[in-house]
Amino acid sequence: MAVMTLTHVRDPELTPALRDALHRLWLEVSQAGGAVGFVPPVTADEVRPVAERQIEDVLAGRSRMLAVCEGGPEGRLVGTAFLQFNAHSLMRHWCTVVAVMIHPELQGGGHGRRMLRETIGMAREQGFEALRLGVRGGMGTEDFYARCGFKETGRVPAGIRVAAGDDRDDITMWLPLV
Repeated sequence: MAVMTLTHVRDPELTPALRDALHRLWLEVSQAGGAVGFVPPVTADEVRPVAERQIEDVLAGRSRMLAVCEGGPEGRLVGTAFLQFNAHSLMRHWCTVVAVMIHPELQGGGHGRRMLRETIGMAREQGFEALRLGVRGGMGTEDFYARCGFKETGRVPAGIRVAAGDDRDDITMWLPLV
């Protein structure tokens, strides 16, 4: 894939086309083995309701979306990250980063790091004091997030079952923003 300039779009308009693009991206990342809530093989019918719930959270003001588009704001969706807000009044000073995805063909080129930096900037500008995220062990992603400044703060051994006989650690990571 010849990569054009990637544009980070905060809070994009959730048009039917963007919603379809999110479904497609989530499916492609999942099929490639990305740890975004599924284990391959996965179908569009399995991904769609999860993606739609994430979109509904954005529409309801419970989260914000960062879209990474190829070429410009109207270009092909190739990455996402969401800031999920806390409903609990004692935890509103931090939020959780969820559904961090970059198209499999773009991984390894620094695009994920730039996307995460933009996500962190969104959180800072909104006044959050810290970010939390969950990581599926055994994928190497905890190393990626550690290079981006996140620290492991908790681990549940075998907390995620991806298949019979294949349990992975559920890792919690934290990034102070102040």
